[in-house]
Amino acid sequence: MSEDINTPPTPIEAGETYDVEIEDIGKEGDGIARVDNFVVFVPGADVGDEVTIEIKTVKHTFGVGEIVD
Repeated sequence: MSEDINTPPTPIEAGETYDVEIEDIGKEGDGIARVDNFVVFVPGADVGDEVTIEIKTVKHTFGVGEIVD
């Protein structure tokens, strides 16, 4: 088992797609969306954009998604 038993599961998984609204912009300029209150950074997105994203990376406290058509 590679997961830490004290780490709660994340509400997202790599490869899944979600329809999200970009709520904010992060320090690096990436859009910020939330899926079940879990932060997802979306490069190339602007505040107010409603986009479909595919999750590429999932960490303990955030994920990274990519806009899909």
